[in-house]
Amino acid sequence: MVNLPNLRTAPRNPFTPGSDTVPGIWAGRINEMADWNQVVRPCRVLGLPERGRAFLGEAGVGKSALVQRICESARKNGDWVTPQIRIPAGTDPLKALAHSLLKLANQAGLVSRKKLKNLIDRITAISIKGIGVSLNPAGATEPYISLFELLVELGKAAQKKGKVVVIHIDEVQNITNENMLSQLLVALGDAITYEWDTPSKNGKPSARVALPICVYLTGLPEFINLVGAEHGATFSRRFKTEILANIDADDYSLALMPFVVSGWDAGIGRVYLSQEGMEQLVTLCKGDPFLFQLAGERAWFAGTSSIVSGDDVERGWIGASTEASGHISRIINRLPEKERLLVETMAKLAPEDRTATNVAQVMGFSDSSQIGTTAKSLDEGRKIIFRGKPYSFQNKAIEAFLTSEWPKITI
Repeated sequence: MVNLPNLRTAPRNPFTPGSDTVPGIWAGRINEMADWNQVVRPCRVLGLPERGRAFLGEAGVGKSALVQRICESARKNGDWVTPQIRIPAGTDPLKALAHSLLKLANQAGLVSRKKLKNLIDRITAISIKGIGVSLNPAGATEPYISLFELLVELGKAAQKKGKVVVIHIDEVQNITNENMLSQLLVALGDAITYEWDTPSKNGKPSARVALPICVYLTGLPEFINLVGAEHGATFSRRFKTEILANIDADDYSLALMPFVVSGWDAGIGRVYLSQEGMEQLVTLCKGDPFLFQLAGERAWFAGTSSIVSGDDVERGWIGASTEASGHISRIINRLPEKERLLVETMAKLAPEDRTATNVAQVMGFSDSSQIGTTAKSLDEGRKIIFRGKPYSFQNKAIEAFLTSEWPKITI
């Protein structure tokens, strides 16, 4: 008997759940990528003003992966891109930003410029000690001013080379210190709105242009509440915010079609996804990007042949169902109490009975207006429900979890 090689090895797996990296099988987010390629970068290269972008959404919706894909595209253009600046709870965001900007400054050759020595020294101090640093007891320069000044120098250097500076700050909802948040937003916001007069060259007059600096913020929906009260108007002028929803089934099918038709390069051969396997993957993940990657990963490891079958997808999903259940449970359990109650109440009602009045009454309220703000948050702020007549679920994974045995399946 001839032992056939295992084509489905871990290094060749095209699915990567929860890693904040760009997965091999990419689905959806066409508008967001077009925004980068056709609006943000072209405008910034030409010196035209353009707001930063804030992508917010529930865990697993693919916020970080989206911006990582944008950053990957930027690097291919030769742009100057910071690493993903992740902000753990309780840490100093200015310190993290300073550390990343120093790397870009070195890449741009700014560190060696004598006239910038004082600025680089200040940024270095911030990267070591953070926002509490005393830079000059006789007349301290605020850390955000130093960061803004370095951003300006980076922007000018990039502009001369036809490049853009791309900054990605992740987990922004963890910046709960108002002072730190204010300084961060002011430094970034002032940089992306800064305009300067370029020097005249070859007989051409100087022109007033914006710096080629692009800022992407990613985090949970709660971040919008942090900036709403103190910085809301200014933030909206400087950043365009989008709440990401789950991905449509058609987008998943489109993404998987090359896997079905042309196969995936496994190094020593090609692996194909059967039509049945594709349909199973799309059905089981319920539109959730994390679950799509999870289902694909487990299906890949469920066999060794050159064809990922529907049976492989089902066997893989059985092994993943506990993790899938935990993922959806965490999204539901971290909702504010009234929002969680509304979602659970909708699940108890038949789809045609999920009117605002019925939902309010079952929740114990006399009038639908008493759940209006809560329903708006779940619709516009979290993309979990639709406030139609009647209400319906926008997040199909949450609906399936609350109204059926899913994610459990049997073969």
